[in-house]
Amino acid sequence: MSHASRTAPRICPLCEATCGLTLTIEGTTVTGARGDRDDIFSRGFICPKGASFGGLDADPDRLRVPLVRGDDGELREATWGEAFDLIAARIPDLVQAHGPQAVGVVLGNPNVHTMAGSLYPPLLLGALRTRNVFTASTLDQMPKHVSSGLLFGDAHAIPVPDLDRTDHLLLIGANPLESNGSLCTAPDFPGRLKALRRRGGTLTVIDPRRTRTARLADRHVVIRPGADALLLAALAHTLIDEKLADPGPLAEHLVGIDELAAALADFTPDTVAAACDVDADTITAIARELAAAPTAAVYGRIGSCTVEHGTLASWLVDVLNILTGNLDRPGGALFPLSATARAPRAAEPGTRHAAPGKGFALGRWSSRVSGHPEAKGELPIAALAEEIDTPGEGRIRALVVIAANPVLSAPDGDRLDAALADGLDFMVSVDPYLNETSRRADVVLPPPPPSQSAHFDFAFNSFAVHNQVRYTRAAVPLEAGRMDESEIHARLILAVSGMHGAPPSAVDDLAVDTALTRAGAPKELAAGLTGESGPERRLDLMLRLGPYGLTLERLLAHPHGIDLGPLKPRLTEVLRTRSGRVELLPEPIAADLPRLRRALGDRPAPLVLVGRRHLRSNNSWMHNVGSLTGGSNVCTLQIHPDDAARLGLADGDTARIESSGGGIEAPAEITDTVRSGVVSLPHGWGHSRPGTRLSVAAAHPGANVNQLLDGTLLDPLSGTAVLNAIAVSVTPAR
Repeated sequence: MSHASRTAPRICPLCEATCGLTLTIEGTTVTGARGDRDDIFSRGFICPKGASFGGLDADPDRLRVPLVRGDDGELREATWGEAFDLIAARIPDLVQAHGPQAVGVVLGNPNVHTMAGSLYPPLLLGALRTRNVFTASTLDQMPKHVSSGLLFGDAHAIPVPDLDRTDHLLLIGANPLESNGSLCTAPDFPGRLKALRRRGGTLTVIDPRRTRTARLADRHVVIRPGADALLLAALAHTLIDEKLADPGPLAEHLVGIDELAAALADFTPDTVAAACDVDADTITAIARELAAAPTAAVYGRIGSCTVEHGTLASWLVDVLNILTGNLDRPGGALFPLSATARAPRAAEPGTRHAAPGKGFALGRWSSRVSGHPEAKGELPIAALAEEIDTPGEGRIRALVVIAANPVLSAPDGDRLDAALADGLDFMVSVDPYLNETSRRADVVLPPPPPSQSAHFDFAFNSFAVHNQVRYTRAAVPLEAGRMDESEIHARLILAVSGMHGAPPSAVDDLAVDTALTRAGAPKELAAGLTGESGPERRLDLMLRLGPYGLTLERLLAHPHGIDLGPLKPRLTEVLRTRSGRVELLPEPIAADLPRLRRALGDRPAPLVLVGRRHLRSNNSWMHNVGSLTGGSNVCTLQIHPDDAARLGLADGDTARIESSGGGIEAPAEITDTVRSGVVSLPHGWGHSRPGTRLSVAAAHPGANVNQLLDGTLLDPLSGTAVLNAIAVSVTPAR
């Protein structure tokens, strides 16, 4: 029987660009996806991931019913009731016997790509009362949260480059033509960079690889990996030393500028040139170009975060924006205002300054084994294995893993895999696949495919380069036998909190009541909320309490989104430091600068490894989509011709790569797009472990680059694993 074809709008959940899609649907099957030309933000742009929406949605390897581990140790299909009964029987008893710290929670990258993943984990953490929280943030973006917390008093106050109006954009450690952007939500990032060039602007890219983004640049600076903070410090020093620093109206909102100048005095262009492998004249020229540009923005991402000085590099990115007067300025770096943001703070009475806030603190508690300080309430995910397999009081005995695959994404997956297999009493995984991590769970709860879920971007709208709001309901009805992702989360919360059997709506009702109390809003407002589900009622409330006074009903009337206008200056609304000012040289930063000074004398390793992104991939969670495999999306070791000749490697040869955590093998790809002394492997690969159900990924397993790491090397301020600029040895495989 044939079904009439129809279309439905859908926001793409597959990367941070959040492009609008138009899905073609026959019956309940998505048969095509194209860019939504009416979308107010993306205007029809689409990348290969979005175009493959239907393939991912219909992947036959996606789990459709829960899995429960039987007495024989094997996972078997079970009913939803059986799965939640088992969780309710095990986790509360473990907490009763060993305390709340006996449970750990791991949150993966895909959580911020779904409504449920954004709304419910905070409630789960509240119910469990555990401090053993590990997320993907300590594998990529935590340095930016920490630096923003220290500068502005709010770890979520992250300024983004005003891409559509800037005259000069400096990118460091970022390759948005392939990543589509990160902590900078910008559909069609390539088109926006090309528009910058067309209007006479300048693009500077600092990267050890000649990426697609670097090829578009006016100036490509081939830095030595890991030297990002040194180069940025020299740029800031030059601005101050040559009296080019001009914060302009920002000046009255700053404290510590004289102390900053003294702290950076040692980082002259001549001093850092050798360590960066960038000549002093080039460093000076870049600083002068930034100062001379009518407007400019400096933007750094994962390449400058996942290094030994990631927090310092992230801090210096904003220091440069401040010194050039480009922070909180159109054409510079601005703070977005999302439709569900908390109400802007009022200025201090009688002044134009921000009122003093609570500020941001690091190290309020530490991990049990190695004493790693928390950052933003999270512990380093690199420490997860030792928290499970090290005996003693407070050991993690149960784990709840939501949309995460740390066996591939965290350092030393072999140790973590063994810890999950042998060191836990109980494990729950919320995941659509039986992957390298979820295969160790006692209960696997699979959410439905994205076409069967509503979508709203709570996180990414806070990093958008243009203020807007969009919401799409599920494009097709929930398939029989499946459970909505929000209901899965709600029932999980009830099961671990001793409320098993209560209706899932009780969780949403509690969330609504709590939000009203915190906002000081009348409880009667709850009765007027609209929506077909608990998550929609919660969204309606957040829109009503938000800065634009919107409602769910109005949003539904605009299926392609509502334009809320360009970014505007709003520094005093976001500042939450104790001083009510931007604190240019926070004490933790000042205390870490001597470590950066010592790096000036470090001798570079003969060969270091850096990661890379592929346009048709997003970490490990899209390697099972056939249409996204092959082509450039392959796991190869990129190596410069000079290094290959020295090591006796020919193109296509199998190379053996070794470092502190172990060794792996990958085909050599000889290319001059990497500088000599540098090799590059993509992350997210290594799909060769037994017991998974990832047929496409297993056919092209690749090598897990994170197995080269032993997990001991971290950025001390943020706890972020050092994934880039690690010393390796490379030999032909025997």
